[in-house]
Order: sequence, then structure tokens, then C-alpha cells
Amino acid sequence: MRTAVWVLSFFFFGFSLSAQHINGLTVVAAPRPFVTDPYPRIADTKANWVCLVPYGFTRPGETSVIYDMERQWWGEKIEGLIENIKLAKKAGFQVFLKPQIYFPGSWPGDHDLDSAGWSQWEENYTTFIMAYLEVAIEYDVDMFCIGTEFKISVAERSTYWKELIEKARCLYAGKITYSSNWDNYQKVPFWEALDYIGISSYFPLVEKDNPTPRQLKKAWGPIIKELNKFSASKQKKILFSEYGYLSVDGCTGKTWELENKVKQLPINELAQATAFNALYENLWNEAFWAGGFIWKWFPNGQGHEGYVDRDYTPQDKEAEHVLTKWFGKEH
Repeated sequence: MRTAVWVLSFFFFGFSLSAQHINGLTVVAAPRPFVTDPYPRIADTKANWVCLVPYGFTRPGETSVIYDMERQWWGEKIEGLIENIKLAKKAGFQVFLKPQIYFPGSWPGDHDLDSAGWSQWEENYTTFIMAYLEVAIEYDVDMFCIGTEFKISVAERSTYWKELIEKARCLYAGKITYSSNWDNYQKVPFWEALDYIGISSYFPLVEKDNPTPRQLKKAWGPIIKELNKFSASKQKKILFSEYGYLSVDGCTGKTWELENKVKQLPINELAQATAFNALYENLWNEAFWAGGFIWKWFPNGQGHEGYVDRDYTPQDKEAEHVLTKWFGKEH
């Protein structure tokens, strides 16, 4: 049955085990302009893509979308974004632009409004997205994300999203995706209109301090089977629009719970490195998997929250050697 699904996938959309993966890193928007270009150091990882994430802001229950403010970090503002695109292109990277909305004290998936509120928010969100789409068009960005983790919105307001995608398609020639949370991708009603099935891939695997490769392989098995089946049903490759592991004990468990107590958890670079290696060992040769973007990289060390030794970044940790080994296979 597995072979039949693979053949169906290959027939429909030209999958090939020899095709180069999207080996990407999400580069954090820096607070200040660069003194030294950080992209040659990023290139040391053998990554071939970078993801840039300019944030807008909506307070829970409100309809405004605030962005490109003077108070924001330089890298989040349009002027900083443009500089990052130029430097990334100069260093040979392809660029994925992923504008996101931050909800203070909440999560995009919980954002809910009445009908009038939704209409107003959607108008404001469209203005936000189009501002960054204009940047993508002018500076030859390779791929664009139309939205991230809007669980309620995509279910209840799917017509809006389909119209927004169509509007973007009329203006932009690059690839377009949407980033769904790992537990919600099957319920997104507009994958057919996009180029990739984008997933924020934080699937809980093994809740042990130091899981073994064998335990992780077993945990990935049913997930990969379901992803493969879903990919074939939509005739689209799956992109991990965001993925990663904290460098702490238990990092392959429920990572969203670990985030709430991360400063108290023991540092465990080995567990993080093992988790990355297991992901690549189990997904690298899967034809449906396009690759993805690791969360996250701090350019010249800028932009971290103060616990970089425990954070998701593989930067200057054992995990960096793992991803460099795998990414280097395609150089």
C-alpha cells in the first residue's frame, strides 16, 4: 500500500528522491542594523534557504493589525527586511517571506471575533499582507506565506482566505503557502490553491529526557504514514514551514508545554541533536517531504530572549553539526 501511495504521488506531481530539499533556517529579525553581514556565517550550515519573519500585532479580541512601527526592531520593519533580503540573496540563499501576527498573551489559532469584527480584521490583515507581498515582488522573494496558524479563522472564514490567495496569485509569481499548526493541517480547506502544504511541525514524539533513535523512529512511523497519505490526496508536497527542538531534557515531547518552564529545565544539547538527526533519518528520503525551515537562527547573536543555551536554535550547538552534515549531502 505504501508503495502504491508513493507511485501515485510521483505520478501526480513529479516527486523525485534526487530533488534538492528546502534546507532552510528562520533568521530572527535583529533589533539593530548589522555591523557585520551575518549571512556568510549562516551559509556555513550548508542551508540553501532562509525564512524572514516580520511581525505585525493584534491584541486578542481587537481588529487592528499594527506593523512597520518605529518602535519595532529594525529587522521587523520594512527597511530592515529589505536589507536582509538583499544580504541573503547576495550570499546565495533563496528567501521565504513569512509575515506573522503576534497576539500578546495568546495564539493566532485562538483569535475569534463576531462577523463584523472579522470583516474589519480581515481588511486590516489584507493591508498588512499586501504591504509585505509588495516587498516580495520588488525584491524577487522566492516564496511567500499567506498566513500562520489561524485555526479558527481558516475554518470559519475560508472564503476570505481563498480570495486572499487568489489576489496574491494575480500579483506574485513566486510560490505561496500557508503555515498550519501540526494538529490542524488536515482541516485547512484551501491546500489545492497553494504550492505546498505548510506545517508548523512540532509533533510530540517521545516524552523522555534522552530518547533513543529507535524510539524516535517508532514515533515518527505513524506520523509519516499519515503525512504521506495526506500529501498524495492533495497532490502537494509537505513543507515544514517551521520545525525544531529546544536544547533541554524531554525536547521531543510536548514542546509547547516545555516553553513555559524552559529556564528551569536542564540543558541537553545531545537530546536536541538526536532529535534533529532522527527527523532527517526518517524523512529525508520520503518523496512527499519538501524540507523545511528550522526555528531559529540569531544573526550575529542578536534577538535572543536570554536563554539561548536552551532555546530552539541549533546555532553553535551539537545540533548544528547534525544539520550541516545532512544539508551538506546536497552540495
